[in-house]
Parts: sequence; C-alpha cells; structure tokens
Amino acid sequence: MCGIAGFVSPEPNKKEIIKKMSERIKHRGPDGEGFFIDDDIALAHRRLSIIDLSTGHQPMYNEDESLVIVFNGEIYNYLELRKELEAQHTFKTQSDTEVLLHGYETWGSDLPKHLRGMFAFALYDLKDKTLFLARDNFGIKPLYYYQENDTFMFASEIKSFLDHPSFKKELNEDLLRAYLSFSFTPTTETFFKNVYRLDAGHYLTLKNGKIKIEKYFTKTFDEKVQSFEEAVEEISNVMEDSVNKHLLSDVEVGSFLSSGIDSSYIVSLSKPDKTYTVGYDLAKYNEIAYAKDLADKLNIRNASKVITKEEYMQVMPKIMYHLDEPASDPAAVALYFLSHLAKKDVKVVLSGEGADEFFGGYNIYRQDVDLAWYNKIPFFIRHIIAKFCRLLPEERGINFFIRRGEKIEDSYIGVNRVFGEKESQKALTKKYKLSAQKVTKTTYQEYANASDIVKMQAIDIDFWLMKDILLKADRMTMSASIEGRVPFIDKEVFKVASSLPISYKVTKENTKVALREAAKKVIPTEAYKKKKLGFPVPVREWMKENDVYKEIKEVFTSDYASQFFNQKYIVKLLEDHKNNKKDNYRKVWTIYCFLTWYKVFFIDEDIIKGAE
Repeated sequence: MCGIAGFVSPEPNKKEIIKKMSERIKHRGPDGEGFFIDDDIALAHRRLSIIDLSTGHQPMYNEDESLVIVFNGEIYNYLELRKELEAQHTFKTQSDTEVLLHGYETWGSDLPKHLRGMFAFALYDLKDKTLFLARDNFGIKPLYYYQENDTFMFASEIKSFLDHPSFKKELNEDLLRAYLSFSFTPTTETFFKNVYRLDAGHYLTLKNGKIKIEKYFTKTFDEKVQSFEEAVEEISNVMEDSVNKHLLSDVEVGSFLSSGIDSSYIVSLSKPDKTYTVGYDLAKYNEIAYAKDLADKLNIRNASKVITKEEYMQVMPKIMYHLDEPASDPAAVALYFLSHLAKKDVKVVLSGEGADEFFGGYNIYRQDVDLAWYNKIPFFIRHIIAKFCRLLPEERGINFFIRRGEKIEDSYIGVNRVFGEKESQKALTKKYKLSAQKVTKTTYQEYANASDIVKMQAIDIDFWLMKDILLKADRMTMSASIEGRVPFIDKEVFKVASSLPISYKVTKENTKVALREAAKKVIPTEAYKKKKLGFPVPVREWMKENDVYKEIKEVFTSDYASQFFNQKYIVKLLEDHKNNKKDNYRKVWTIYCFLTWYKVFFIDEDIIKGAE
C-alpha cells in the first residue's frame, strides 16, 4: 500500500516540485520514497512496506528500462500471473509490481482485466512517451487527475496537487446541490475545478497532451438457477478463498471488528491474532462488548477505544483534510480512531465493507417484497396518490405513498439520501443545475431491463460504495499509515453475489439471506442474526447538547456560510432538531461537514498545516 503522484509538464524544476507533492502524502507511505524524473515527466512513490520488503522499491523498471511504474495497492492473483508471464520475461523481484510491468508488455491496455485486487497505478512508456493510468474494478484505491494548459498531473490524493505551481485551487460549487442530496461527491468531477477522479474500472491514456479514457469492467447481474444450499456453498467457498488471498502479506494482518455479521464473518474466517473495535459512552452506540465476546470465543485479542464527544468534534477538521472532499458519513470519524488504534500493532487490517451492496443488506431493498400488496394497484393510480401527497405537509408515512407512486429512476439515488431536490434548493442561495437524477441517469440506463432491487444495488455500488464508503475507508486507514483490505469487494466474490436470485438476497423477514446462512457456519456467536447498524454514531444526540449545538450554529452563521446557504433556513434545521421538532441531524451534519471542509481548504491554511 502506497501513495503515488506525478506530472507531465515543461516545468524546469521538476525535482523540487515532485518532492513537495510526495511529501504532502507521506502518510500513505512513511517507509520510503522514490522518484523518476526526465525532461517530460516526474513520478513519485511513497512506500508502505508490506510485500517483498527487501526488493519491492519503486519506481520500478522492466528489463530494458523502457517502462517505469508507480503503483498503489495489492494484486492478489500476482503469483498465478507471474507463472504465466515467466515464459516470456525475466523477473528480478518477488513483488506484484513487477507483474504489472511485464503484464503491460504482454497484454497492453488489457492488463487491468487480468488483475484481481485493489490498485491504482501509473505506467510510463519512455519510448513512445505514453502515460497509462488504471484503477481497480470497484475503486478501492483512489486516483485523481488534473489538466490545465500544458500540465497534466495525477495523484492518490487531491492534496498532492496543492504543491504544484501550475495548480489553480478553485472551488467547483456547481456540485453543491448534488452533494446535499448524496452527502458526498457523486461525480467524476470533484469540488476542485478541473480535478477529476478516474472512475472505478477505467483506464486513462495520455499521449501528446491528449487524454483518452476507456472502461474495462462492467458489472453484470445474471441470476443463476441454483438451490439455496448450492448458493450458500458457493458463497462459503468464494469468501474463504477471498479472505485467504487478502491475508497475503509479509507483515502481520489484523482486522476491524464490530458487532455485525460482515466484520464478524471476516474475522471468523481469517482468525487474525489482533482485532480492533471502537465505541461510545452511550450504551446503544457501543459495540465493544459484542466484539469482545466474539474475540474471546475465537481466542484472539481485541483492543478497543471509547470515543468521547470532545475527541470526535475536535478531530473534524483533520478528517475533512484527509478526505480531500466533503463527505458527511459520521462513520469516517470512527474509522479514523479505529485506524489509529490498529496502527499501534499492525500495518494491514481487514474490514467488512461491500457486503451490503453485493449481497442485499439494506432494509430498503425489501420494499418490493414487503409492499407487494400495494404494488398490485395500477401505477397510474399510485402516481395520482403520490402527486396529491406532495401537496401535504411532511409527515411520517407520507413519503411511503410518494415513493410508491414514482418510478425508481425518479425517486432512488441511494440508500443514504439526505436532502430532496426541493429541500436542497431552499437551503442554497443559488440555483445549481446538476440534480441527483442527472447524476444517476447513466447507471439507470445501463440497467434499464433489471429488476428494481438490482437497479438499487447498482446505484448503491456506483455511488454510495465507490464514492463514499471506499473513499473514507482508504483515507482513514492511510491517515494512520496502515493498509485496509476489503475481502467482500473482490471480483470473484461479486460474480457469486451478482448471480444470486432476489429471494436469496432479501425476504420479508431478512436481508443478506444467503450470506447470513454461509456466515452462520463459521461465526461462533449469533452475530450472523444481527440487524444492520453500520458504524452507529451518537451525533444525532450530541447536536442537541449545548456545546455541539453552539459550535455548529457558529459555523452556520459565519460569513463564509452565507456565500452558499440560506442561513435562516439552515439555522432553523438545527433549531428544530435541538428542540425535538424534527430529526434533521443528517441534513445539519451534511451542511456542517461541507463548511468545515471549505474552511480547511479555502480559508484557513493553518488548519491544513495542523492536520498533516
């Protein structure tokens, strides 16, 4: 696991610039750094030593040094690929990085299709001066790029660009309306103008200053005719294989552990020596006792930390700095403390992200099953009822009739929607054209013939998983200089999960039905039964308390908040929440996180210095 950065430009002082870009992301690889610099390009690599500790240094070259690579990630099938490539190439190291070099020589731009793992890499051909960037199937590892005039740059984190003299730091405020709906940046555009993320499952080629982007991986959902028992057996086999692959390391591997099925399944399969859990001093938000119970039954260690309200709020600027982009998932802070707890012992941790999106873990997926009776009413009647309900005041239950009277393409943008379209416009001082429906349109077109549940899964994978969950997982683990691995998010696991019939995912009684049955075989507690909690965080309660309330109100009434938000409206959201009139905590927190992020990157540079 590492950090990478680089740029193509006529800048004369490339060495000085690339060293600053590298230093900015030192946390991603504190074990070493390496550079490649010539008249056209500069590449940097920050190393976190995990595999091939003695000879895996980067940048790395092929036999005749016509290709050079910087690579972030792990290739879990590299030993199999190496055997295939050894007939044509001579290997100098035991690293997966060298497999990428020789794989590119053999397969060219088809290389990413052969890889099983998490990766973002930049490979430069010195002969024809072509730069090739690629990102893994599901976007586990990040990769950003920027092009302006005669300068192209890329990096694992946007903050690396801040130290390049040609980088113009400008806010891309056109994303604000969509951000309020999603609670994160849902597009390949970012909140920095001209900075883009290379989307998951894509590669980019730069030659003669021209960018070409191609998609190499497409998710397919093909239900397979199989018995429930056969499906459970397939899940058991592929999960055991994936966990074993993710344990590949020359250093110790630990694991995060909550009270739920996902991390409990990973821990029960991997049986690491050390596990890590965080909780809070409010009982209903504390999972430590459940985690310790599982660890005791497996005879493994569990270290834990109770996060205080003061610690949580104090670290928010640092969280926003490491995220690079505004995101309001409260679990990011929990992951930050969890990662720094694990850092004391290990360099690699396993984690349970991805199970809900792949195997049908969200309760909202059950709606088509639970509400089959209502769906029997002709759609045009349901649509009329929905239009009438839109005229009524917001009350509990009204949204049910609205959602059931809309096509899913018009109503569902993800499991974590915060603001509705009209609400977001009330909160903002300007009208922004980018709506949530415009963002999700391409995914819905791709899965036009799929069932509603599959469409929802596709939306949640493309947006919530790829652009929020994996963003925070990468940034929070790397902030502590440890590598996070996610065995559920594996292309072989996805093949099995995407072939499951709907009834093996959700029923009236439960979610992740087949996965729970597979997990039941190995989890020695009843964690496989637990309903989804995610990373429960008591922010909802804290913002009713005077200290947190006053802190948020001060931000909401600040001069810089007035640039973007209707301050009277957003303060009322906060007041109504504090006074128990409405549960507005997600709306309040989403606005607060954006303003905290904005202050960090655009107002007070001393905050950035303190966060590094």
